Amino acid sequence: MAVATLTACGSSDDGVPVLNFYTAADGATQYAQSAEDCTRAANGRYRIVHQTLPKSADDQRLQLARRLVAGDPEVDIMLLDVTWTAEFAEAGWIEPFPEDLAREVAEGTLPAAYETGMYQGRLWAAPLNTNTQLLWYRTDLSPTPPATWDEMIRRSEELARQGLPSYIAVQGAQYEGLTVWFNTLLTSAGGQIVDESGKVLIGEGDAARRAVEIMHRVATSPAADPSLPVSQENDGRLLMEAGLAAFQVNYPFVNASINTPAPDGGGGGAFLDERGRPTTVDTGRQVVDVFAWAPYPSVEPGKPATVTIGGFNLAVSTTGGHPDLAFEAVRCLRNRDNQLRNAVGAGVPPTLIELYDDPAFQAEYPAWRAILQSLENASVRPKTPAYQNISIVIADVLNPPAEIDVDTVVARLTEEVERAVNSEGLVP
Repeated sequence: MAVATLTACGSSDDGVPVLNFYTAADGATQYAQSAEDCTRAANGRYRIVHQTLPKSADDQRLQLARRLVAGDPEVDIMLLDVTWTAEFAEAGWIEPFPEDLAREVAEGTLPAAYETGMYQGRLWAAPLNTNTQLLWYRTDLSPTPPATWDEMIRRSEELARQGLPSYIAVQGAQYEGLTVWFNTLLTSAGGQIVDESGKVLIGEGDAARRAVEIMHRVATSPAADPSLPVSQENDGRLLMEAGLAAFQVNYPFVNASINTPAPDGGGGGAFLDERGRPTTVDTGRQVVDVFAWAPYPSVEPGKPATVTIGGFNLAVSTTGGHPDLAFEAVRCLRNRDNQLRNAVGAGVPPTLIELYDDPAFQAEYPAWRAILQSLENASVRPKTPAYQNISIVIADVLNPPAEIDVDTVVARLTEEVERAVNSEGLVP
């Protein structure tokens, strides 16, 4: 229906080519402003019209896929989740970047972010923004941050025995967040789910077993949050703000949230135990006063974790009528000013390395050093057209984490992922 409201042939009434720019709903204000700024910068060569997709990532992907399968000429530039690159490229829905532009995009871009837009040796999507997880913890309960998962679990159990807030907030629900948790642990232990050829690698070595052992230990620990099997990112944020969690692994948005005063002027929550009772730990203070960050816990002592990178990339469709202009527009949409605007206004870290030295960025991201360090050591999700199916089966097999059978689950994961890789069809 949205397509029907646009002028045919991708041009406005005055003959200026129209480039329709489809983005997620989150951050729509910033994306719309970028479209306006780049339209002005084009000096009449083209006009970028911002179009908003549904809030759900699955709905975004499905709507774009349906339009592209139908050959919709009104889809020009798309904001793609980093997990969609291989699928959209393999399906022939997006154009590969010209080699000179690909080299330009690589210049000054975080290598891990650039890698999310690569498939089979070509760049298919230019990184616009990114994301990574850190460890967030309470300094009153853990004066120094745990460096490894083993250390964090043991410290959490000690707090539980003392009757103090002790939960480790993680993403344990049956969704993409659970797959991300597993992939981060797996790659941190030196493993991989699949390679670009589709070969399933989960069963090689002991990395997968080490990953699921950690997940099972967290879920069966005396300090495990009872809601862990249904917990997502926002649930972990609220758990810590309520004073129930000692640790959480989560994205940088939690720092802005805990520092936002509550309507009653409180903010940050009080120190409470698992039953909601005040503890003996500085009951007159707020959680925000002792809220700190550190690198994501390692699997192997002394070896940085390889946190699974997130974010959105810009791609040019094969169905639009102005691919050359679309690539020109992508160059503008991901420039320094637009990435800084997205970072400050929409809470998504940039992919341009130089912005991590920008005072405006650092003011909004006090944890910027830890974020940059995490991104420099990041891992990417499996680059395969079957990723969506792979993620679904992994989240299904590993949920609930407390019921993982560490002796048999790796073989089951290998079998299920092989089935996912061999399935036909790109759109479920």
